[in-house]
Amino acid sequence: MHSLVNKHVLLGVSGGIAAYKSAELIRRLQDLGATVKVVMTSAATDFITPLTLQALSGNPVHTQLLDTKAEAAMGHIELAKWADVILIAPASANFMAKLVNGEAGDLLSTLCLASRSFLAIAPAMNQGMWANASTQNNLVSLRDRGVHIFGPAEGSQACGDVGLGRMVEPKDIAKLTSNLFKTGSLTGMKVVVTAGPTREAIDPVRYMSNNSSGKMGYALAQAAIEAGAETILISGPVSLEPPSRARVIYTTSALEMRIAALAEATDCNLFISCAAVADYRPEYPAEQKIKKSTDLMTITFVKNPDIVADVAALPNQPFTVGFAAETTQIDKHLESYARQKLKKKNLDLIIANDVSDQTIGFDSNDNAVLVVDSISSESIQKTSKTFLSRLLIEKISHMLEIKNKAL
Repeated sequence: MHSLVNKHVLLGVSGGIAAYKSAELIRRLQDLGATVKVVMTSAATDFITPLTLQALSGNPVHTQLLDTKAEAAMGHIELAKWADVILIAPASANFMAKLVNGEAGDLLSTLCLASRSFLAIAPAMNQGMWANASTQNNLVSLRDRGVHIFGPAEGSQACGDVGLGRMVEPKDIAKLTSNLFKTGSLTGMKVVVTAGPTREAIDPVRYMSNNSSGKMGYALAQAAIEAGAETILISGPVSLEPPSRARVIYTTSALEMRIAALAEATDCNLFISCAAVADYRPEYPAEQKIKKSTDLMTITFVKNPDIVADVAALPNQPFTVGFAAETTQIDKHLESYARQKLKKKNLDLIIANDVSDQTIGFDSNDNAVLVVDSISSESIQKTSKTFLSRLLIEKISHMLEIKNKAL
């Protein structure tokens, strides 16, 4: 199974003879479906050429922190946001020490500081260096900070010594990397996610819609899959590639989405309403294209059903999560509006965000939200929708577990 499909792996290569294995590691990561970009330290280029890793990865290899072309768009920050995981393989003793000390003197160490994605290292060094108290202290510090440690393995080394210090084999590193995305917190559960806009027909060629890209809903569906759930994605019209292991139901109008949502929600454990559903629709869509004949045209609109409220009213109500897209820039108003919707629609949780901020709006890759339940709220600062989705799924799964225990 391709367990790294749609994942972005930023492979960091530090200086050491094991750097030659990075070439095979790229292939093994790609075999699991990952898109790989490579960042090399200066020392790494003494052991293997950037051209080799560029040819294998299919992407430019980055070596300089102050790359004039890349920095015109803050390239190192964009790389940090791009990555779902930063994997350092090989990770030298020197680079481990840099991580512990929070150094940012080169591109790779800077990315590790700037990114909120998973960080994993595959140590590779002489057995004496590995056993040294300084390295072991650094190892403990990195583990305490949540860095994932892959290896090292035991065996013969390039210097002729035998012992712990060899880099774990590329196929095993690739498998360990894929395991980072399998949290299992929703294993055995059915999750339904709605995403994207709806289109409400005016006539056969015109419609009313909104600017939702579907990116947040699609990211939530992917995070639910990673957490082990059977995931159904009910999608409005978008231009996104769906998660490979989701069952996708495509809809156009709010009425179509409601039919699909109620059918799937009757036996699901978790329903996440992330779609931007039109509040109104034309009462009588024209059967033929409306001709331009007068300066004014009057259309009568009727209210669409509230899909998430209808799901929350089901006899066997799933854990129900709504989204509230607001255009207020005042945090207290955002929470007030969200809490009103939470109560009115009988939701377990509501996630509010300010779509007037174009850096976190409908078509952005980033988001910042306020998570509101019946007794508390939590603000999550701007981050990628991919990373945010994992945070939300973990929070929701924890709340779902508590609710189920209370029943």
